[in-house]
Amino acid sequence: QVQLVESGGGLVQPGGSLRLSCAGSGTIFSGNSIQWYRQAPGEQREWVTTITSDNTPFYADSVKGRFTIARDNAKNTVYLQMNSLKPEDTAVYYCRQPRYDYWGQGTQVTVSS
Repeated sequence: QVQLVESGGGLVQPGGSLRLSCAGSGTIFSGNSIQWYRQAPGEQREWVTTITSDNTPFYADSVKGRFTIARDNAKNTVYLQMNSLKPEDTAVYYCRQPRYDYWGQGTQVTVSS
């Protein structure tokens, strides 16, 4: 069974930071891009960031300069470091392997005072 498992979500105050993790098997990560998406209540799921197999990152304009994606191929894990968080970053965050459209179950991020 294919598994992508996100972790690291929680409640944080505006301006704070969180680091999300997405772990999976080597067959999922090796040689593949990994993405993060998010879905706020009542909103469509939106793309946040991608890291390619050669570690090139791409970001949505809404998170550029605040979020950083990184991968540790030895651990089959992708990280999303989120800084300067805003209330509008509140959402369920999902990781995805786009080649075969594998998704994780999501982790909740809430930014509130």
